[in-house]
Amino acid sequence: MPSKNKKNYTRIFLTGLFIFLIAGTLAIVLYQYFFYVKPKFIHYKEFGINIPVGYEIHGIDVARYQKLISWKDVKDMEVDGVKLGFAFIKATEGANYLDPNFKRNWKKSREAAIPRGAYHFFNPAKDGRLQASQFIKYVELQPGDLPPVLDIETTGNVPYATIRKEALEWLQIIEEYYGVTPLLYTNVDYYKNVLSSDFDAYPLWVAHYYQPEQPRISRSWIFWQHNDKGRVSGIDAPVDFNVFSGDSTDFQSMLVQ
Repeated sequence: MPSKNKKNYTRIFLTGLFIFLIAGTLAIVLYQYFFYVKPKFIHYKEFGINIPVGYEIHGIDVARYQKLISWKDVKDMEVDGVKLGFAFIKATEGANYLDPNFKRNWKKSREAAIPRGAYHFFNPAKDGRLQASQFIKYVELQPGDLPPVLDIETTGNVPYATIRKEALEWLQIIEEYYGVTPLLYTNVDYYKNVLSSDFDAYPLWVAHYYQPEQPRISRSWIFWQHNDKGRVSGIDAPVDFNVFSGDSTDFQSMLVQ
């Protein structure tokens, strides 16, 4: 019969082995977490926001609310490899509104060599053809520009079927006039509840703020507006921040030729 001391030694050995195995497993898990599992966002003090990782190209969108912009300072800002590679600029709204800063922003952003895109804020109560004419009146595209954008996010108590009809008319007129497929900007809920599959053919710029990973939408998207409170050198107001879903080759391929 084994002695009592031998039993105790065996128990101590097995307990020590168990603790060793648990500690080793924990060490491996922690190592993999800290060295292989990358965070979904990183906070940038200079930009004042969390920015999603894994995206090569970042950009902003502006309107009159951003006041007088120093586009050279926007172009020159870079923090830990993150710089701004495009800007969407509000041009028109409804059937007769021109953003008061559009002409200057459109000119100065190109002078600063920032790829630019113009967008139209859609008024659901106005005729889509008239709104397209308003955009065409003021926006001249050049090689290197981004495609036109229809920003649609309000309903104004207009029937959804009417909104879809007029918005599609705007998109079709713009595509025929400029010879490029326009982009569609909206938020996740608006796309799901108002637009849906009628607009699946148009590249999507989706707004969905403060998400843990990506926008919660079933269809593909090309731009993601992930934050509306960013800070940028040369702009004395909060700024919307965006990422592009592809790489530099994909980005170049979508620019106006």
